[in-house]
Amino acid sequence: MLRQEKLRICVSGVTSVLSCPITIKMRTGWDEGKPIATKLVQTIQGWGIDGISAVMIHGRSRLQRYSRQANWDYIGEVAKCQSEDLPQIPVIGNGDIYTYSDYVKKVEREGVSATAMLARGALIKPWLPTEIKEKRDWDISSSERLDLLKDFVKFGLEHWGSDQQGVNYTRRFLLEWLSFLFRYVPVGMLEVLEPAPQMNQRPPRNMCGRNDLETLMLSRKCSDWIKISEMLLGKVPDGFEFSPKHKANAY
Repeated sequence: MLRQEKLRICVSGVTSVLSCPITIKMRTGWDEGKPIATKLVQTIQGWGIDGISAVMIHGRSRLQRYSRQANWDYIGEVAKCQSEDLPQIPVIGNGDIYTYSDYVKKVEREGVSATAMLARGALIKPWLPTEIKEKRDWDISSSERLDLLKDFVKFGLEHWGSDQQGVNYTRRFLLEWLSFLFRYVPVGMLEVLEPAPQMNQRPPRNMCGRNDLETLMLSRKCSDWIKISEMLLGKVPDGFEFSPKHKANAY
């Protein structure tokens, strides 16, 4: 974002060799106190490069990380900043979409495209696109969630192979995913749905689910994630340990 000429050269080069449209993803800026996405989008619009189908705006700065909620009001400002004398580039927002109601409230801003980019919300709730499509909150059962994990393992073994190396790779990525999945609190256990639960809210420790499997899936202990992996991939070797790579300050 701070090297606009380099960005122009990259975008121009990519669009000259690809027949498909491209999108540009950026944050609000480098420093939270000095957002520059509005000026950068105006600059990109002024380049007049064919093949740019949309600009994705993540409502946080580079240095901000996930410590505060995404600024969708600023995303709305970016969407309205383009010159009316030039072809408009669709602006798609990204950040903290965790429920269907989140999606509706965020994309209703003037100028923002009636779609959104999903990230952590889809890692924690891979059924989130279904909720948005069907306009509902899905109280998905623990057995249905286990079926999703079974599919993940099947795809992993098909990709990496069913030998020991393939099992190890699949287990590694499954455990990394479980470090996100445990953050989901089932809809049926919430006392209220409005205001909608937020992604950065931490659930209470040692929560009990509606059955043993759901309780296991709510655990924040790496040892319990390993137990879930053993249900699908067999026992781990003696002395096996796991620590997730993604350690954000907030959920």
